[in-house]
Amino acid sequence: MAGRRSSLMWLAPLAVAVLVALLWWTGNNGTTDGGGDRGARPTATAQPSPTAYPTVPATPDSGLATIPESALPAEARTTLDLIRIGGPFPHEQDDKTFQNREGILPEQKRGYYREYTVETPGSDDRGARRIVSGTAGDRFWTDDHYASFRQIKEGQ
Repeated sequence: MAGRRSSLMWLAPLAVAVLVALLWWTGNNGTTDGGGDRGARPTATAQPSPTAYPTVPATPDSGLATIPESALPAEARTTLDLIRIGGPFPHEQDDKTFQNREGILPEQKRGYYREYTVETPGSDDRGARRIVSGTAGDRFWTDDHYASFRQIKEGQ
């Protein structure tokens, strides 16, 4: 009986190891990244596109008149969705630096603003409608090709 007991002694540490591994695995919802219920952990390679923003960013106040996102034309809301996910964009001019030559938007360093086309139904070119997005999440609407802007209140 003593020989049998000593031959089974190696099973106890193995059973403990399997139990610990099983508890770890279920605590992480079956993932191996350690995320589990604690949420996904960012990795060095998991960085958003510089033009992708959260659905409702913390928007700096520009002092310009505002427009709620819900009041924008459907095509502008589609463009906002593309900006949020980082594209792809339908025009090669989209996601390029907007230089703010008109000086209507708050002054920022070059490269802060990027512009995006908003489709105009019935137009045979890009039309006059644009969204300009700042790197801090501030977004602006123009329907008169930069002659005026209103700051977009996202999520409203």
